[in-house]
Amino acid sequence: MEPQEFDLVVVGAGLSGIAAARFYLDIHPQCRLLMLERDESVGGAFNSNTQWPMEAAEFSDQKMTRPPEEDTYYDFFKAKHTTQYLEHYIDDHKFNGQSLRERIRFGFEVQNIRRQDLIWVVSGQDKKGGANIKIRAVKLIVASGLASTPVLPTLPGKEKFEGSILHQEAFGQSSVLSAPDIQRITVLGEGKSSADMIYASIKAGKSVTWIVRTPGLSSGPGFFLPAKGKGPYKNAFALGSTRVVATLTPSFFNPDNWWTKFLHGTSLGRKVVSAAWSSADREIRDEANFESRPAKKGFEKLAHRAPVFWQNQTGGLLNRPDFWETIAQNAEIYEGEISDLDKKTIHLKSGEEIPTDVILCGTGWQPSLGFFDQDLLAELGLPYNPKNMPTGALPPKNAESWARLEKEADQKVLAHFPQLAQPPPHYQTSVQSTPYRLYKGIAPLNFDSIVFVGHVLVGSYFRAAECQATWATAYLDKLLVMPSVEEKQTEIALFIAWCRRRYLSKGEKGNWMVFELITYTDKLLQEVGLSSHRKNWFRDLFVPCIATDLSGLKEEYVRKYGDDATKPAKVDSPP
Repeated sequence: MEPQEFDLVVVGAGLSGIAAARFYLDIHPQCRLLMLERDESVGGAFNSNTQWPMEAAEFSDQKMTRPPEEDTYYDFFKAKHTTQYLEHYIDDHKFNGQSLRERIRFGFEVQNIRRQDLIWVVSGQDKKGGANIKIRAVKLIVASGLASTPVLPTLPGKEKFEGSILHQEAFGQSSVLSAPDIQRITVLGEGKSSADMIYASIKAGKSVTWIVRTPGLSSGPGFFLPAKGKGPYKNAFALGSTRVVATLTPSFFNPDNWWTKFLHGTSLGRKVVSAAWSSADREIRDEANFESRPAKKGFEKLAHRAPVFWQNQTGGLLNRPDFWETIAQNAEIYEGEISDLDKKTIHLKSGEEIPTDVILCGTGWQPSLGFFDQDLLAELGLPYNPKNMPTGALPPKNAESWARLEKEADQKVLAHFPQLAQPPPHYQTSVQSTPYRLYKGIAPLNFDSIVFVGHVLVGSYFRAAECQATWATAYLDKLLVMPSVEEKQTEIALFIAWCRRRYLSKGEKGNWMVFELITYTDKLLQEVGLSSHRKNWFRDLFVPCIATDLSGLKEEYVRKYGDDATKPAKVDSPP
């Protein structure tokens, strides 16, 4: 079969992929654009049990219908409503007579992406028909995201286990909660997905055990932020989405002004920041009441180990009023390592035995980047394991150069933010791969026809998706004034060094900025030269940043750069 040819291919139809395709088509409606999606529906990993806050779970150009009150809690709601919104969104957006849905090829498994004669060649398989297909694209947007491939733990003796072992990905579609022969459920994992599965299992009348790993072998249980807001802010997300709160994290994304210099450049300012974060940490622990709450077994083991400021463990939203009470009174909490599985029993190294019918794994995800060869991963600035690199693929000086740049950057980080020099005792992940080395978390150093969106971890993917899509479109159209490669390398190294200091183990991958959503997206739009999302000084600082703030970006972008309707169309074609 002859390769199919397109101007732009988007890999992934999650939030980032949809946003990227929509904005690019806003500017280039005649573009031959194709989206490739492995699943049969849109939304990516966010079509599960994720909770979203109103006004942050929508794109700027289409309002979301408010979910029924019984499905909301302090204006947070279940992700099924987000999934419904996205399904409508891809139908409602049409360009040149073709909707976004009509441009998506569902059930397509991307197997390999390579560069050939200035063209990106995407090879994959139609999962339904089994046909092997090649697609050629002048430009490529990789929006496969960070939560693409489920991570399952290594479980000794799993071949002897007679029950099911399911990842969170399969939990929602399974019959675990309704099956009468399943009464005992054990959950592995320490974050939000594990907590959601435990809560649902208890409410379904199951006997539930939660196993968290031994201190020193993991970063420990996640923290759960109370949903209720303070003062005029209706929920915790609204408060956290203000620019004044965003400045309370030491970051190079912060604006360089007297306020941020005071907060992070003076001893008094650093005390103010420390007090604010300590207060948040106390509130989280007080809400859970780990030490005094009446509990069944081991409830105190769920206390997060590192202070919230460092975010060395996962975080989540406390989105049910009876969450802690339900967990404490009904779940048995064990702390340990699994030594073996038997027919219907989990054996811990401590000698404890846990009878169970099903094992549910809230053990995380990893990005889908396996369709790139190792040498191309390195060239693109994506994580790769140097041990797997073919001999001679990269000169030794490449690793030495990055090591030198990151060492120099680390000194700069500590000079600007001395409070990051002394983290608390914590678990440090052993990372085998290199970190992400993408400029602005999006663009490779030496390729101007490919970008990666949705590969940074932030607090709200809707806002990040729209802002990354805007920056990526300008970049692919070569409208941005780019610094030299050396300057970009220096900036990337600075971000990696800051990420490791700021977020400890979570920062090792060089893409973690969960508390920097607002300042990061502001920087992206500033670089594109857009400002319609900003308000007057008071509202800019104290009013939450919401989706409608970005509603003027398209018009402002067109006024500044034009689109295919206001300038001669330039349709990319393979040579």
